[in-house]
Formats: sequence, structure tokens, C-alpha cells
Amino acid sequence: MRFSSAFLLVALFPYIISAQIFSTKGQLFLSSLTSNDIPNGLSSIESTIGYIPTFSMIKSLSNDQSMDMELAYRINRSYSGDSMYYNNESSYRYWIRYSNEKLDARIGLQKIVFGTTFMLRTLSWFDTIDPIDPTGQTEGVRALRLRWFPLDNLSFWNWVVANESDTLTYGGRAEFSNTLGEWGITLHKDPSKSIKTIGQIPTPIIGPDNRLAIDYRFDGIIGLWNESAFFRSDKSKMTMFTVGADYTFPIAAGILLTTEYMSIKNRMNSLPSFDHSYFSIMASTPLGMTHDIMLISQMDLEENRNYHYVKWSSTYDYYSLNFILSISPKRSNYNTNRLTLPVSLAGFGTGLQIMLIYNH
Repeated sequence: MRFSSAFLLVALFPYIISAQIFSTKGQLFLSSLTSNDIPNGLSSIESTIGYIPTFSMIKSLSNDQSMDMELAYRINRSYSGDSMYYNNESSYRYWIRYSNEKLDARIGLQKIVFGTTFMLRTLSWFDTIDPIDPTGQTEGVRALRLRWFPLDNLSFWNWVVANESDTLTYGGRAEFSNTLGEWGITLHKDPSKSIKTIGQIPTPIIGPDNRLAIDYRFDGIIGLWNESAFFRSDKSKMTMFTVGADYTFPIAAGILLTTEYMSIKNRMNSLPSFDHSYFSIMASTPLGMTHDIMLISQMDLEENRNYHYVKWSSTYDYYSLNFILSISPKRSNYNTNRLTLPVSLAGFGTGLQIMLIYNH
């Protein structure tokens, strides 16, 4: 399960030289952030620069079959004032895929995302999607993923994923849709003995674990959805569920209102129980052809911490300019050693971020 860009290029060489379509694209992102909660010794201005160049190719085969691949590399650096505190250069994607009308098989560093929720994502097992992040980036996993489509309204997923300790984890998913809605059931087994964090809101699981999840979505006058997951290991038992709804109010160009509620109950041997609940609300509307405004508020109901974000986005062809106002608890509101908290200004205090994105 150890993949590399060089190995993919060698394996794909016969297809690359005969490929029918080559493409190159990239994402350049520049960000500047200021906040009123500044760690000692750091600047009140934090800046980030990054670039993700991507190369892809596709080759059509006979009988509606195709082979395609993608290589992407991420470079990003963050500065506090003029001092660099974070530097990353790593592979972002490298995968090869075979597909036909009934099968999609992909192997390599890839994105695996499923589920019905938007903000409080119970099924965020293999991704790091953040609804506030204008870049839309997410970490990938080294995996073999198969998708099979026996019927138009029925599909099956299977995957084998290598985690950070190179332990192979594996699972599968079935998706079905009818007039009553869209249904999904997911099974996964992780035999690694390490302490893992599960979900978009990191929740600890100790030792090898088994997971079962059921999700459902109905789109009518009001959209309704649910994700429920059950985790069991030798040292802990956990249940997570999220319910949500959305409705578009016919005001101006339309105001989309989305709400979600999440509950987490975690029982760990010899450790305190972890019971938390969260509520989140999002409102968004387009303003003309190029502008969009979005408000997200998230409340930690047990810790009495509130997080508020207002994002104004303007998109012009390949460019996107984003202004994000955030109001979050300060570091002093957390019952932990400040040295264990991130040094970034993001997520603490009242902050203003400006981000320019160029997609080509």
C-alpha cells in the first residue's frame, strides 16, 4: 500500500504516451489573517501562501471503458509576521482509475467522501472538509476504492485504506435511492492499536474498532437528513448521530437556511466519559452574479462555546476573493495548557481573514 508518484508514472507510461487527453491545472491561494488573541512572541498578522499544481490524463478504451490518472503536489507556507512557522511540501493526490458503465476502481492517494451532512459530519472518516474553507481542500488517504453500480438506483463501495502506521483498514458501503429518499449503510474495521480521532469534531477511539453507520436524506419542500454511527473497540463504545434540515426562503434571490444537531456519547474504560452535543446553523444567499454571503454559527452546548463566521465571496472567472469575519472563544476559555493549543491565529478570538484564490 505504499504508493509514490514515481511508481505511478512508471506504471502508467504506456498509457501516458498514448493518452488522448492531457490536462494541467492548479490552485494558488494567498491569505492574510489578523486576530485579537495573539500567542506570546508572535505577530498579529498571519499570512499563508500555497499552490497545488495538478496533472491529469485520460485514455478511452473500447466498449465504454477508460483509464485516467491524476498527480497533484501541495506547497504551502505560513508566516507570523516575517517569520515562517509552518512549511509543507507533500503529495496531494496520486491515483490511477479504471472505469466502465458498472465499475469504478481507483488506487492511490485520493479523496473518499460520503454521507449527507454539511457542517457536523458524523461520517467524516476519511476527509477534512471544512465548510468555512473557500479552497475546498481536503486531505486524502492511501487507498484502493471500488464502486459498483448494478442498478441505476443502487451502488456498492469497497475500500482498503492504509493509515499513518501502515495498518490496513477496510470497509464498504451500500447506497440506495427511491421515492422515499436516499439511504446508505456503511461498515468499517480498523485493526490498528493506536488512539484515533473520529469525525469532523475529533473524538477519541482507543484500540482496534468496528464501525456501523446508517444515513438517510429526503428532499421535499424541506430537506431532511440523518447520520447515525456506532463504534465499538475493546476499550471504548461510542454513538454519534446528526440530524439536519434545510429550506430555501423565497426572498430576493433565495435564502438557504440549513440547521444541524449532533450528539456524541463515548464510554471509555478507566477514563471519563465524553458526552457532547452541538448545534449549527448556516444561512447563505447569492448577491447578483458574482457575490455570495454565508453565515455559519456553531454552538458547543456542553462547554458553552460559540463560533460564528461570516464569509463574503466574490468570484470572477478564475479568481475568487473571500473575506471571513470570525468570532471564536479565546485561548483563555479552554481548560488546557496554552502550549498544547495551535499557534495559528485561526479559530481563536475575533479575526478577519482575506483570501485570494486563483484556479486555472
